[in-house]
Amino acid sequence: MAEFWESSFQDKSTMWGFDPADSALATAQFFKQEGLSTILIPGFGYGRNAKVFADTGCFVTGIEISETAIALAQDHFGNGLNIYHGSVTAMPFDQELYDGIFCYALIHLLNEKERLKLIEDCYNQLKPGGYMVFVAISKNDAAYGAGEKLSKDSFKTRHGVELFFYNADAVKAEFGAYGLIESIEINEPSKPTGNKPSQKFWQITCRK
Repeated sequence: MAEFWESSFQDKSTMWGFDPADSALATAQFFKQEGLSTILIPGFGYGRNAKVFADTGCFVTGIEISETAIALAQDHFGNGLNIYHGSVTAMPFDQELYDGIFCYALIHLLNEKERLKLIEDCYNQLKPGGYMVFVAISKNDAAYGAGEKLSKDSFKTRHGVELFFYNADAVKAEFGAYGLIESIEINEPSKPTGNKPSQKFWQITCRK
């Protein structure tokens, strides 16, 4: 996976633009309302979803597998960023406990063992009373079923990316033991832009 993302960021640079995802905007406001100040973002990318948390006064720490993405983040947002270079499968990178964790469109790229480890690792790095929010692709997304079937609800795309598609039962099975308080299906973005349709995701919120 490291080679895929390094190549992707080298070829496509800031491929998603700099506007944060709608779910990142909503989560940043939620974290602000709850008075959270230290945020961990596994799968930091080049920081497009991080700035909205920093703009609310949060101190943000990232984890990112691509050195190119980290360099892009530093170019656009400054060298003061605290980003660990490595795979989320190697968590934890520090012994800090965070008020909040936001993990966008990452967990569905992992296999079952890696997904469960990521959820547990994130939960273990939450302060008591802290929140973690995951955004994961839904089985109701149009991409479901495309590509080579690997296992139940898991497919390899034509780009070689493995995707696991969540339904309500899978959300409960994987997050239920980790303070699951809400799981809702969302459109991302909330309104389609141009000719590109929205994707279907689950927004999953847990509290420690």
